[in-house]
Amino acid sequence: MSILIKPIITEKATANSELNNCYTFAVKTKANKVEIKKAVEATYGVSVEKVRTINVRPDRSTKYTKTGIQHGKTNAVKKAIVQLAEGEMIDLYSNM
Repeated sequence: MSILIKPIITEKATANSELNNCYTFAVKTKANKVEIKKAVEATYGVSVEKVRTINVRPDRSTKYTKTGIQHGKTNAVKKAIVQLAEGEMIDLYSNM
């Protein structure tokens, strides 16, 4: 099982990768910074300087329907912002 789930490609993440050489990934919720660093280095063949993690809480919602009140929530997600060494880059758009 891989620790990296998928790269996050949003406007903010793309700007961060172009300006600061930081790439954002969705990772497993139990993964720590050391495991994330090793997974990125092994997968993409780059050297990682710094890893920052964010735990995104699930959103809860309530719907009022004919059958009653329905409660729901989204899944919790962990994001990792990985800063690469100077001169390194990851091409997320290439077909591997």
